[in-house]
Amino acid sequence: MMILRKSLLFAAIVFALMVSGVSQTPPDLKVKLDAQIKLLQAISTDPQIVSAVKAHNSSSPSADTAAMTNEKWASLSLLDPFVRAVAKTPLSVFLKTKTDEMISEIFVSGADGGKAGFAAKTTYWTHKGMPKHEVPMAGRTFIGAPKMDESTGVAEIQVGLPVMDGGKPIGSIVFGLRVDKLR
Repeated sequence: MMILRKSLLFAAIVFALMVSGVSQTPPDLKVKLDAQIKLLQAISTDPQIVSAVKAHNSSSPSADTAAMTNEKWASLSLLDPFVRAVAKTPLSVFLKTKTDEMISEIFVSGADGGKAGFAAKTTYWTHKGMPKHEVPMAGRTFIGAPKMDESTGVAEIQVGLPVMDGGKPIGSIVFGLRVDKLR
């Protein structure tokens, strides 16, 4: 009974911290995470990524892209022609070369939050209104709390960085870093 009470108390504290927006990276991960973020910044400034985001931001969306919602995106299979078309863009092909045992996912969003490219199909089509996109669009780094990611099935810490052009954020790039590899 005492174990149950302690477990419930712990769960209540975690829930309260999540609801209040407080999320801290465990101290044992902080040093490795900071070092990894420095490496990721080089990817976020790659000319191929900047160019692709600029093209995404300046082009008119196709009818399919304009009609895409997170709900519709979630219902599409990996073999859907729309998903395959995005997965085969030069940016998506490039991002696939950047995943490794540490980086389980990468996706790039334009200023509108819609996908400019991804290494693998993401859970959401747009991240507009979500901190992982909005914080980088304000020119800052987003670091999420460790959690199980729906699209990759592994425990990750998501890091969002701004894609910059002329010192101004034009999009975001989000990396899923495997917690088991950071330890």
